[in-house]
Amino acid sequence: MSGLWRKKTIEQSIADTDEPETRLRKDLSAWDLTVFGVAVVIGAGIFTLAASTAGNLTGPSVTVSFVLAAIACGLAAVCYAEFASTVPVAGSAYTYSYATFGEFIAWILGWDLILEFALAAAVVGKGWSSYLQTVMGSFGLNTSTTVSIAGLDFDWGAVLIVVALSVLLALGTKMSSRVSQVITAIKVFVVLLVIAVGIGYINTDNYSPFIPPAAEASASGHGGLEQSLFSLISGVETSQFGVYGMLAGAALVFFAFIGFDIVATTAEETKNPQRNVPRGILGSLAIVTVLYVAVSLVITGIRPYTELKNKVGPNGETVRANLATAFSDAGINWLGINWSQIIAVGALAGLTTVVMVLLLGQSRVLFAMSRDGLIPRGLAVTGNRGTPVRATVLVGIVVAIAAGFFPTGTLEEMVNVGTLFAFVLVSAGVLVLRKTHPHLPRGFRAPMVPLVPILAILACLWLMLNLTALTWVRFLIWMVLGVVVYFAYGARHSVLRSREVQLGEGGSVKAESSEKSDAKD
Repeated sequence: MSGLWRKKTIEQSIADTDEPETRLRKDLSAWDLTVFGVAVVIGAGIFTLAASTAGNLTGPSVTVSFVLAAIACGLAAVCYAEFASTVPVAGSAYTYSYATFGEFIAWILGWDLILEFALAAAVVGKGWSSYLQTVMGSFGLNTSTTVSIAGLDFDWGAVLIVVALSVLLALGTKMSSRVSQVITAIKVFVVLLVIAVGIGYINTDNYSPFIPPAAEASASGHGGLEQSLFSLISGVETSQFGVYGMLAGAALVFFAFIGFDIVATTAEETKNPQRNVPRGILGSLAIVTVLYVAVSLVITGIRPYTELKNKVGPNGETVRANLATAFSDAGINWLGINWSQIIAVGALAGLTTVVMVLLLGQSRVLFAMSRDGLIPRGLAVTGNRGTPVRATVLVGIVVAIAAGFFPTGTLEEMVNVGTLFAFVLVSAGVLVLRKTHPHLPRGFRAPMVPLVPILAILACLWLMLNLTALTWVRFLIWMVLGVVVYFAYGARHSVLRSREVQLGEGGSVKAESSEKSDAKD
């Protein structure tokens, strides 16, 4: 059991990046990373999540929910920035945990990141498909992106975007960055235009009450396992509206910020990572926070929050309010422009880059875990373009299947709990590494240590408590499955374990030879 806590030294992690067969190409600048961060974060949060959260959980106080989520992310972001500048290796939180907590915790966190990135990519892919259908309809092409195959609903739109972006990522990270820059510029322009136009239609009466009174448990439909874990434990009130609704909203809109941590997964592919990765992480987070707060103020200002609640569609389906429907229902007709159409096109562009960067993050985590032998080593082989093609293809296939065949309407919170768990461990890791390696060169140092990491841990734990109890049950089931997989495969094939065994027998050359042979399989 002592092997569970074996640690991979920072020196070894960095040395592994020079292996010829698993070397990533260093192409990215601080600007590339900032664009990646903005590209992945601006998406569902602005175009969908803000309106539906205001209508169903928070009312106008959704603005505060965004600020609270941003504060938690900001605290965690400086911890990520310190780690990324100290250990500029692919894998992000997984790699950091391997150096601070040991192999078992690193595996748990890697397994958690698989849940976060893959599930998020599938969820956003289905959102992209929905907007594709809307855009086609606005141009007279009333074609559904979902068809029935052998009694199963198949979302071909979601599969299309996942496959196309997986191919693009396999061709090279720099090329993906250039495409991302163009699409991100389009969606940021649409968001700024929407804010500028929406300000002129704000009715300040819609901001009252800013924090609506809490709904009764019987009327809210958020009782039992559907209410937040904190509400369930404390029994104080429901988590729909009121102060607890605002806090639950912060835990939900946290989904909108997911992605800035993906910047850290590209550290190994970044030129001068000690300087550029912190700039990319903190810069992208600052930009999107300002945009989120502005959009949430516009949405709740142009429409009463009571008009943003979920509605029942003609076929009994749940219809969620979004930015496009808010503008349409408000009757905004500035310059005679069809704003629903403009917003739908912006959302389509926005969600495209979100899916792409989520796929990028997932493939880099798998690459790092594969290089360490915790999953098959063959996935760590890089192609002529210096990208983990095999890992990228595998991720594309799995996410395409999930997005194509599985309903994802209630899975946003699963992504949130996984991400918050990762943030907690990364923040704690900064404390551990400051204690165990106080003189290690750091390109960026988190301020006010230990206060900032401790506040980050507390903030993330608080948001986790405000997720539903049912989400926690699902998360624990996923973690138990991960433990089973680790003991069945990862623990027995660990490269670090192999090195220890060979060194114990008096030879390290054999271990190195075995590792390279495994990489070719």
